[in-house]
Amino acid sequence: MSPTPDRIVRRAAALAAAAVAGVGTLAACGSSTTTAASVSLAAAPEAQQLAAVCPATLTVQLQWQPQADMGALFQMLGPDYTVDTATKSMTGTLVAGGKSTGIKLKLKAGGSAIGFQSVASEMYIDPSIDLGLVHGDQIVAASGDQHVVGVAPLLTHNPAILMWDPAKHPGLTLKGLAASNATVVVDKSQTFPTWLVAKGFIKKSQLDTSYDGSPARFVGDSSIVQQGYADAEPWEYEHNTPAWDKPVAYGLLSELGFDPYASNLSVRADRLQKMAPCLKKLVPIVQQADVDYVTSPADTNKKIVDIVSKDSTYTPYKIEEADYAAGILKSKGLIENENGSVGTYDPKRTAAFVADVAPLLAAQGAKVDPKVDPTTLFDPEFGDRSIGIK
Repeated sequence: MSPTPDRIVRRAAALAAAAVAGVGTLAACGSSTTTAASVSLAAAPEAQQLAAVCPATLTVQLQWQPQADMGALFQMLGPDYTVDTATKSMTGTLVAGGKSTGIKLKLKAGGSAIGFQSVASEMYIDPSIDLGLVHGDQIVAASGDQHVVGVAPLLTHNPAILMWDPAKHPGLTLKGLAASNATVVVDKSQTFPTWLVAKGFIKKSQLDTSYDGSPARFVGDSSIVQQGYADAEPWEYEHNTPAWDKPVAYGLLSELGFDPYASNLSVRADRLQKMAPCLKKLVPIVQQADVDYVTSPADTNKKIVDIVSKDSTYTPYKIEEADYAAGILKSKGLIENENGSVGTYDPKRTAAFVADVAPLLAAQGAKVDPKVDPTTLFDPEFGDRSIGIK
């Protein structure tokens, strides 16, 4: 069983339409690229010059279409970016603090753009991909035959949630789910439902694995509890779901202890040594971009929304949702480590997480390395622990 895609689409009908539209665009139009902005960028300091150690165009595979939880990478995409609607990619100067590092950055959309394959799988299929964004549980799940190594997490804490109607379940908390007997609707390929059952937070009889991303079930039966992401569904259901249009209550799965590092910038294990000189200079740039984005996200959010608007196959993304998402990343502490740094790993935490989920993933059918070693899955050597939110 291949690992589940990072995001289950929140609009099933929109997904189907996007897939059809995408095929039509490829067949009828070929490559469609927007015109680059005419800009002149100052050079970044020598410590941030990457041309001597990195590919001339650094290609990064995203786990979904452009959105705020990948904000650091779009913070690094210069104002001269172009959008190719055929290849679902965006390319521009890789900038550090708005200054040129001497190379280009190419971001490739995931999800429907790669047939909903996992990012780790795509990295092994497409040799042009240098790095990819992979969630922590997916890194473990792929360790047997698609081994990738996380070098910097864009999100220190997992944004996954379970949500419910506060009017139907007043006072409900995640720790009270088992006692509530509420039906918990999830995607069958996710790791966390099995974990929740194993830890006793829900009963197996409560699980309903039919979640397809559509809001119809939740709207039609407000007694259920449903999966989502803190930076997306609460806003979507309150502001962009006409049949609901009211707040939902939710709890972060990290509050219960299911807390993989999320959106890990990752490299194929067999390329780690070759990429190491690049990563030593690149990762601190990524860390600072993460800080800069979550501290002042407005301009980058406009960029993300602009990019999405240029491709009709993407699910529309409003500036209000991007702003909400960036605010949640900061207010819920999803970016910053306990030690105050951003984009770094705690080896004790990664070891505990791998030991916790590896057996569950293997039981689900994932190709987990039977001798999985956490130190070969999450590499702390590239992160600069002095970089944090001031």
